[in-house]
Amino acid sequence: MPQNNNYDLVVIGGGPAGYAGAIRAGQLGKKTACIEFDKAGGTCLNWGCIPSKALLYAAETYDAMRKAETFGLYCGEITVDFEKVMFRSRQVVERMSKGIEFLFKKNKVDYFRGRGHISAPGVVEITAGKENGSSFSASNILIATGCKADVLPGLKVDGNKVMTSREALSIKELPGSIAIVGAGAVGVEFAYFLNAFGCRVTIVEMLPQLLPVEDTEISTTLLRSFKKQGINCCMDTKVENIDVGPNSVKLDLVKDDKATPLEVDSLLLAVGVTPNIEGLLSTELKPATERGFIKVDDKYQTSIKGIYAAGDIIGAPLLAHVGTFEAVQAVNGMFGHSLPELVKIFPSCTYCQPQVAGVGLTEAQAKKQGYDYQVGKSHFLASGKAVAVNHPEGFVKLILDKTNGEILGAHIIGADATELIAEYVLAMKNGITAEKIHNTIHAHPTLSEALAEAAGAASSNI
Repeated sequence: MPQNNNYDLVVIGGGPAGYAGAIRAGQLGKKTACIEFDKAGGTCLNWGCIPSKALLYAAETYDAMRKAETFGLYCGEITVDFEKVMFRSRQVVERMSKGIEFLFKKNKVDYFRGRGHISAPGVVEITAGKENGSSFSASNILIATGCKADVLPGLKVDGNKVMTSREALSIKELPGSIAIVGAGAVGVEFAYFLNAFGCRVTIVEMLPQLLPVEDTEISTTLLRSFKKQGINCCMDTKVENIDVGPNSVKLDLVKDDKATPLEVDSLLLAVGVTPNIEGLLSTELKPATERGFIKVDDKYQTSIKGIYAAGDIIGAPLLAHVGTFEAVQAVNGMFGHSLPELVKIFPSCTYCQPQVAGVGLTEAQAKKQGYDYQVGKSHFLASGKAVAVNHPEGFVKLILDKTNGEILGAHIIGADATELIAEYVLAMKNGITAEKIHNTIHAHPTLSEALAEAAGAASSNI
């Protein structure tokens, strides 16, 4: 620990919000420390976004190999070393975590391992971990402790029969069958990954559609694709009477008051998250909260002067890239570099196959808010590139305000949707109309041509 423990900024949490905020402060020449209890990169890098994407790409590669004959390629028998598949994802994590530590050093950020605790305004202590007992004074404190997975009442997570996403990312053997409770991004991605390697997957969602926050038409298309892939999808369904035995998990799937019994090898809970706030603050410090999440003002400052918060800890949207943006904005504001900007336009992405991405209003939201809107679509089946690479599934959907041509929302399902959505995010952020997108030359043949075609279809009568 350095002799001078007085800092311009102490960040608690080393995930996408925490490390981004700390590095930004370092870039501004501020004396900065970042405290992380687990590993640099937080949940996203170590137990979320990054390892899951490594696994999903393995599933995509396996699926592509099985379809190689489509291209006149014959691979013979394809075998899977599932343990190695999982091991590679951990290798990716280690590499990226070390990269964050390198960026800390490059930007002169002091990095400490331990559990950060705010004992008083301007005072941070480490109460557990490698640096236990260390104390810091700080002109500013940024809370970026994120969230942890929720567990259904009465269930004990054992990493084998009952798992959250964290435990599922470190399994050594593929379960023969699994029930996934929750059809948000986490549940849907695990459903695709496990099913691709041969696990019998049942995904259960209380609400009427997969990916409940996405456009209904997109979710309906994904449901059709998942069923075609062999995934058992149960919408408008509750899980009751869960019985965890030594060899299996038994449960009832309840829909319209009718219970259907199901027995599986394992249960994966993807039912939401809880803010990581326990032990974070002295009992005398009580920042304003809402549903457990810390409330902030338009400068990302909590109700306690000098204490800021960013990322999942301040609530939805619970997305790594949003947390990164929020933390950088908070740091820019606290040091007078620029006026902080609140999150308004952001992409949401789900990395199953077909991929799903969206920004702005869904069609249902546009209708509910009273907009006179127009929809334009372009199907990948009409895309030469999509057909050539054997990914003709899905479409691009654009929602415009008829009165002024403003883009209200954009939604994509299909190959590389999570990459393609950036063009529409940029357009919405900068007030670029669909007509201008359509009049911009897109390379041929590319998947991005579908973005221009959808823009043309949407703006044709405006």
